[in-house]
Amino acid sequence: MNTRNIIRKVAAIFFIIVSVVSCQEDFNTIGSDIVGDETLLSQLDNTKTVVAYSRKLAPVQTNNIPVSQLGVFNDETFGKSSVSFLTQLQMETPNVVFGDSIGHEIVLDSVMLYIPYYNQNSTEDGVTTYTLDSVYGASPINISINESNYFLRDLDPNSNFQDPQLYYSNQADLFEANLLQNELVTEITDFIPSPEGYEIINRETSTDGSTQIDTTIISPGLRVSLPTDYFQEKIIDKAGAPELSNDNNFKDYFRGLYFKVNSNTEGSNLFIFNQELATITLYYNFLRAELDSAGDPVLDDDGNAVIDTIYNNYILRFGGINLNVFDNELTPEIASAIANPNTLEGEENLYLRGGDGIITVINLFGDDVDSNGIADELEQLRDQEWIIDDANLKFYIDQSKVTGGDTEPERISIYNINNNTVLADYFLDPTSSNLPADAITSHLGKIERDSDNNGLSYTINLTHHISSLINKDSTNVSLGLLTSQNILLNGFQKLDTLQSPNQELPTIKRVQRSSVISHEGTVLYGNNTLNEDKKLVLEIYYTEPN
Repeated sequence: MNTRNIIRKVAAIFFIIVSVVSCQEDFNTIGSDIVGDETLLSQLDNTKTVVAYSRKLAPVQTNNIPVSQLGVFNDETFGKSSVSFLTQLQMETPNVVFGDSIGHEIVLDSVMLYIPYYNQNSTEDGVTTYTLDSVYGASPINISINESNYFLRDLDPNSNFQDPQLYYSNQADLFEANLLQNELVTEITDFIPSPEGYEIINRETSTDGSTQIDTTIISPGLRVSLPTDYFQEKIIDKAGAPELSNDNNFKDYFRGLYFKVNSNTEGSNLFIFNQELATITLYYNFLRAELDSAGDPVLDDDGNAVIDTIYNNYILRFGGINLNVFDNELTPEIASAIANPNTLEGEENLYLRGGDGIITVINLFGDDVDSNGIADELEQLRDQEWIIDDANLKFYIDQSKVTGGDTEPERISIYNINNNTVLADYFLDPTSSNLPADAITSHLGKIERDSDNNGLSYTINLTHHISSLINKDSTNVSLGLLTSQNILLNGFQKLDTLQSPNQELPTIKRVQRSSVISHEGTVLYGNNTLNEDKKLVLEIYYTEPN
């Protein structure tokens, strides 16, 4: 046995024991200092200045959005909004040949318009049941469909065709003045959305001359028959002509369809849809002599050529440019409330409405009295070097001014008005990978409701934004508050600021895209309300270092 090795091992074990005991003593000492030091506990400050007011938006850009709206929405608080729709059509294949090279007569059996609704479905015992999504109201509305003679451009000639052409929500008069006279394609009266799917019987002839008959079920949507005479002249008779030879020629020849809505009721009927899934299908047939393998006509027993009926279809899609126009009838109460906002002291109530609606502007930390470019309150916070644990704006809903329940927006959103960007908290939200209904909920909390399903409040978490203002000298920008239809639909739409309703207020150049497709609105308590329990304040939870 090696005595020296034993001594070394015993010494090493003794050293480890002493070290552990020493560390434990140090830990206990340091830990007791932390627990006992009340200055390191999180504290609340809700005294910092918040000024918030609402204003009507200028007309908003409605093209280049992945979804569209169609219908009428009546809101008891905000009034009636009618949303019409203009679309270009795209050929499934250009330079199409209907029939065959011999030129047999084409018979157009039917033409069907189909705009599918968003839906959720389940199948049991072979029966599929659909639950409609993004369909609001079930009051009858009328939809007229006209051919448009307004050429929708991809590029703006005023920029020497360098910038995209933008179309705005207030251009209905322009588009309606360019509808082709006597070209009412059809009118849909007393339209009400239905959750029922459609059984479709398709007849299609394969290359070997056999006709296949397939029965399929398609999901619920706006599906109506269009006049065959119109599409016979407009499409079928133009086969082989320059108008159908390529997309550019076709867009100039058939410039689009305009869907105009109107309603004589006080109810709502509006739906949001994916225009890329909307189609117009032309079902046609023609007669063709049956040929044998050598290419010769097949004869019957009487020596006559055997004639086959060939079935086929051709699809026009809602491709290219799609846009909405709005006809808003604000109630006098709302119009008066937002006409002259108190931009210096803020308002008692704040108003939000989607579309080309109403935005709330929020400014934090008050005035810059010493004119050094930084709000005085923010300067004081920077000197104190707080560690920001949490920061929130909590907006209480004024239930006396809104119709509660399903008509209230589930989500609201906030963004940087100065730079047209979302805040850092948006990108750092751990729920960003969730589905839209449950995404970005740490930053942009869902509506909180009472036992009657009426909205109580929204909480906007600004922890990273406030921390950057205080500890990283970020710029203190104005914030814009909007309703949101899909919190994950990022991106911004321009405003036609030349028609801003109040030129002396700061210019708002863009708004979030998810708000443009939102039809809902709400009323919130502002920073200047007399109701102290529901007053808008900025809550900052902080740790003050030793």
